[in-house]
Amino acid sequence: MPAPLRLRDLIRMIRAARTAAEEREVVNKECANIRHTFRDEDSVWRCRSVAKLLYIHMLGYPAHFGQLECLKLIASPRFTDKRIGYLGAMLLLDERQDTHLLITNVLKNDLNSSAQFVVGLALCTLGTIASVEMSRDLAPEVEKLLKSSNAYLRKKAALCAFRIVRKAPELMEVFLPACRTLIAEKNHAVLITAVTLVTEMCEKSPDTYNYFRKMIPTLVRTMKTLILSGYSPEHDVSGVSDPFLQVKLLRLLRVLGRGDVEAAEAMNDLLAQVATNTETSKNVGNAILYETVHAIMDVQSESGLRVLAVNILGRFLLNSDKNIRYVALTTLQKTVTLDQNAVQRHRSTVLDCLKDPDVSIRRRAMELCFQLVNDSNLEVMTRELLGFLGRSEPEVKSVCASNLVSIAERHAPTPSWHFHTLLDILQATGNYVREDVVSSTLQLISNCGNIQADAVTCLWESVKGLKSIEDYQPLVQVCCWCIGEYGDLLLSSGSSEITVDGVLECFQQMLWSPHVSIITRQYCMLALEKLSARVPETLDRIRSIVDVFGSHLNIDLQQRAVEFGALCRSFDHLRGPIFEKMLPLPSDKQRQTGTTDSSPEDDEPLIGSPVKETSITPADHSNDSNAIMDLLAGMDTGEHDIVIPWNESSVFGSSEIGGQQPPLNSGGIGVLSNDLLDLLGSSCSGDLFSSTSSSSQLQPLSGLAVLGTSSFSSTGIPGMSMGRGNSVSEGIHGTPTPYELLPGQFFSLSFFSLSPLEQQSTLWNRAEQDGIMSGNRFASSISILSLDHLNDEKFTAVNLL
Repeated sequence: MPAPLRLRDLIRMIRAARTAAEEREVVNKECANIRHTFRDEDSVWRCRSVAKLLYIHMLGYPAHFGQLECLKLIASPRFTDKRIGYLGAMLLLDERQDTHLLITNVLKNDLNSSAQFVVGLALCTLGTIASVEMSRDLAPEVEKLLKSSNAYLRKKAALCAFRIVRKAPELMEVFLPACRTLIAEKNHAVLITAVTLVTEMCEKSPDTYNYFRKMIPTLVRTMKTLILSGYSPEHDVSGVSDPFLQVKLLRLLRVLGRGDVEAAEAMNDLLAQVATNTETSKNVGNAILYETVHAIMDVQSESGLRVLAVNILGRFLLNSDKNIRYVALTTLQKTVTLDQNAVQRHRSTVLDCLKDPDVSIRRRAMELCFQLVNDSNLEVMTRELLGFLGRSEPEVKSVCASNLVSIAERHAPTPSWHFHTLLDILQATGNYVREDVVSSTLQLISNCGNIQADAVTCLWESVKGLKSIEDYQPLVQVCCWCIGEYGDLLLSSGSSEITVDGVLECFQQMLWSPHVSIITRQYCMLALEKLSARVPETLDRIRSIVDVFGSHLNIDLQQRAVEFGALCRSFDHLRGPIFEKMLPLPSDKQRQTGTTDSSPEDDEPLIGSPVKETSITPADHSNDSNAIMDLLAGMDTGEHDIVIPWNESSVFGSSEIGGQQPPLNSGGIGVLSNDLLDLLGSSCSGDLFSSTSSSSQLQPLSGLAVLGTSSFSSTGIPGMSMGRGNSVSEGIHGTPTPYELLPGQFFSLSFFSLSPLEQQSTLWNRAEQDGIMSGNRFASSISILSLDHLNDEKFTAVNLL
């Protein structure tokens, strides 16, 4: 058999490949040759083949078929074979594969070998691929090697013990005596591995932490020796004596001194010495100072040391290296909660980082700035953050805007300042603002009556000057809502530049713009409808604008337009109460706790409150809004509601059906509002009922007696309705009221032209045919909704209880 290709020749061939396809061809051909070599049990070229296979594996090609060949090389008595075999095991095997358990016995034999380099290979492999099972089987051998007189084996055994402690923490007690000895080791290589092992053990076990806390004086003494020792070419790195060991010792001291006042006092002098004497011109010195800062902050050092640590981080912010500046900003974010005053001294440097060309540094600086804001620096920080918001990336704008809103809510000195800050945020963020910014702005304006006139004027001026409305739709939504609520304040401001025609023209452009979202159009249309109630002379113009959307493809806009048209045509006297100004919006905290800003004496129970009878004339519509809310929400009547006593003659002319009174609601009286019922019928009958030639063929449609009041939501904000979508006839407890309907029974208009006796007879026949109920119970519990204002195309329903 000819000698296989050497590793160096394979590397040369792969590097000479011009394309990926040529490289794959070379690799596939060589893998076939390697497989052919593996089939020979006594091949003398197995070591060379595995070495080539490991190189192929490093290039990213599959090499799993060489796992068993690695095990054969590990079992070989030759050191060259063992070296390649163990290397292959570390690269091709891991603890998730059962194959790695096959080398446990070989590892145990090699750990007891007399050749230190064979033992070193076994320790390196065990420290790389050790599983829980292997750790438990081989921990005694590793513990023996920790006590070896050979420093080369001790350092490798310490690193192997580190892996075992991670995989099986219950085995750390095995290594405690040996570790206590290793802490006092003079050899730097052994000492750094021992410190790494002890740090891991202290972080995992409180008992181990208490065991090693007594070693703090020894560690402090070792650290001082490193600092004060002269030049040592063996350990010197850029003029610093063994910086790797110093970092490890500082980390262990931080772990041992956490929460211990005595330990902190023992370390204070050392930490101050390291912080003041370490050279900062090289990265090795910066690494030591960085770990020193963490140690000072974690061990509850005195205030002077904490200020010194923050000053070190401040110097890091001035460093030209981006990595050091990023590390400083990240550390200051953790430090600001411990000593904000010390961090505040470097506020100007942090603000300069907002202009850094590196996006990661800018983002960290932004997060730190939000933590530095307080009442004393609110205006300065807000101004800087607003400037950053205007020039930041789209993915950062939404986060920055939301944080600015939170800061303004917490620290705002006056409502006016709060509003103008939110306005600046909306202008700087554009469409990248989150919904919470819009809701917070609306809530502020709603709750503060003294800024409403100024707010609606400023918002109008902001929107009027926009060149592209579609890029600032959240701002447009807030403006529309405010004009709808407080349009009368806008038009009465006295400015000659604000005219009704100008406002309506702008709204019309918003509605017809093809780039404006549906939600913004909903805000705009609702604002126009409310504006018609605030400024009555605009009604005709607004109707002409809104009516066009009665055939819009979007069903929500179409419904709003149709409902508004019906309201203006037939029920214009209800337009004012329906579009009256909203109550102050509750804050998020109030929504969670269920509280409001109203005084206790203003609160009235919804259920069980006394009901007062009040006479009403047809011309009296001043309190129609109360009846609307009761009707739409299905609530019992309150003391301010419009109620009239139940009168059977209003339906049949006399009490001829059974001679009994209809059932009453909890207030003891029947509630009627003919105009309201006509409004429901005129706006909903086309959706709820299907007209046929005879009453017996009428079929109910889904959604009977449910009012789709999308444009009359209780919040007045599209998509934010807080009302309940109950049916007209359902009370709070689901109990029947005199006007409750039973779905499925409908009567044409001709039914109501019959005499009372004929109506009674027809109802009896229908009830008996459908088997709803019979006898006096049916006669005593029938009630018919108001019959006024009906036409030939309208139908009403009878509730058979």
